[in-house]
Amino acid sequence: MQLSSIARRLAVGALVVLTAALGVAVLSQPASAHGSLTDPPSRNYGCWERWGSDFQNPNMATIDPMCWQAWQANPNTMWNWNGLYREGVAGNHQAAIPDGQLCSGGRTQNGFYASLDTVGAWTAATKPNKFTLTLTDQAQHGADYLLIYITKQGFDPATQPLTWDSLELIQRTARYAPAPQYQAQVDAGTRTGRHVIYTIWQASHLDQSYYLCSDVIFTGQGGSTGSPSPSRSTSPSPSRSASVSPSASRSVSTSPSRSTSPSAPTSQQPGGCSATYTKSSEWAGGFGANVTVTAGSAGISSWTVKWTFANGQTVTSFWNATITSSGSAVTAVNASYNGKLSAGQSTSFGFNGSWTGTNSVPTLSCTAQ
Repeated sequence: MQLSSIARRLAVGALVVLTAALGVAVLSQPASAHGSLTDPPSRNYGCWERWGSDFQNPNMATIDPMCWQAWQANPNTMWNWNGLYREGVAGNHQAAIPDGQLCSGGRTQNGFYASLDTVGAWTAATKPNKFTLTLTDQAQHGADYLLIYITKQGFDPATQPLTWDSLELIQRTARYAPAPQYQAQVDAGTRTGRHVIYTIWQASHLDQSYYLCSDVIFTGQGGSTGSPSPSRSTSPSPSRSASVSPSASRSVSTSPSRSTSPSAPTSQQPGGCSATYTKSSEWAGGFGANVTVTAGSAGISSWTVKWTFANGQTVTSFWNATITSSGSAVTAVNASYNGKLSAGQSTSFGFNGSWTGTNSVPTLSCTAQ
């Protein structure tokens, strides 16, 4: 079942029960309208995922006390896990969001998400120090950028309120075209133990900023990382579980180490297209790559990129294109939403692959219509 169907069914059905039984006021925004971090899960998404089918279970008070206090404060905080945003900030996030209120977006929407600011030992996802961050965008708004912060080593979110001074900006991503999910490769450096990842998602459809707190425990292990890249997951619907351990939709490769690698450009023909291949990550037995496709001197309506792997590499998953292989020959065809390009305009697709021995960069060809 698609994530939007799950959210809509739960938001309509369960909120009706809540309204009748508990007298809870229902937020009018549709549950399928927006999005949140699903890996590592934001606080309210994680509480919804773990307890949405069992939110009245008194055992939550001892098993998952921070979620318990959030459910008691306002169950709609979880049912509307995808609506934690405010409008008109114009990029001035630190001025708009006071210290101690970062996880609620500055008590946005009349304090609807205030319980997420509560200090305590929120259930945390265990992560290596180099990991893939996934944001699910149900409405496919796109993103002007993601700002990804992590708390400084020594800060204890279980006992201290989250402040801007307690955070370090790790990366600002490039723009993402509208898609069900956006991913970034994140390097937490030498951090260990409990931390908060604070992500600001600047949606592209209007000046709408999302403020998302995710609790993690870093293992201190992982490789080196490079630049993040937009991605489209082949499975955009996070799974829903009533278990008490954190879970969310996972990308095929959640914690590759990144390496800086050469690119292989193709020549550009007038009215045609060119393609540039860049290895974005590489680890034992696996790698990630991004391909940028650029239209020539005239607009195009579709494109096809081909290459041949010289060292036995294989594609294991892909996004933003349809990729097929015949032996070592690989063909990538545009998706329905990124084939049409104006003159000089670019788009990109990516994939994960496997390799042994040598992982050289292939030469690409690009044809367009």
